[in-house]
Amino acid sequence: MTITYPLALPTVRGPARIDFHMNDAIGMSQSPFSAEQEIFENPAKFWTAEVTLGTMNRAEGETWIAWLAALFGRKGTFLMGDPLGAAPRGVGTGTPKVNGNQAAFAVSLATKGWTPTTTGILLAGDWLQLGSGASTHLHKNLTDANSDGSGNATLDIWPPLRAAVLDNDAIVVSAAKGLFRLATNERVWTLEDVRVSGISFPALEVL
Repeated sequence: MTITYPLALPTVRGPARIDFHMNDAIGMSQSPFSAEQEIFENPAKFWTAEVTLGTMNRAEGETWIAWLAALFGRKGTFLMGDPLGAAPRGVGTGTPKVNGNQAAFAVSLATKGWTPTTTGILLAGDWLQLGSGASTHLHKNLTDANSDGSGNATLDIWPPLRAAVLDNDAIVVSAAKGLFRLATNERVWTLEDVRVSGISFPALEVL
């Protein structure tokens, strides 16, 4: 069977811990005389993560080890989201879509297709997925949003749009995922008390 990317995470045993990191390339210079600060914002904004698995039996452990091997280090890609945030805190109903063509690097997203006139259609911290396959991108909604009488809502998002989006592009708010690759080519596991343990891997958003 041919291995095709992106891979899905194995389901035999979910991660015991995922540390998500939000990275902004912000520079700052400070005057040694007045202590005044000047901020320089660079466009790089991206996710990194550290995934830690719990102790597993051999069958579970070998499934994860084979999955890591199938990535061939940094070559392969995989889809990953926040299992705790799989469902939005907001109402999240309707069939949300992008509302009009929007350019890359936008920090707000015009949307449509929500249940009309709904307070808290999404809440701050809810996840969004734009795109699919090799063009999957994961975003955070930053402020509480309400839908108007036509089912429209404008969302503040992080990171900014990775690429231009088109009118009617689908928006996923349930089990949203992003595209990642391993941050290192090395994969390590430990055999301890006849159990597989010590599996963790750093992940880097695909840009």
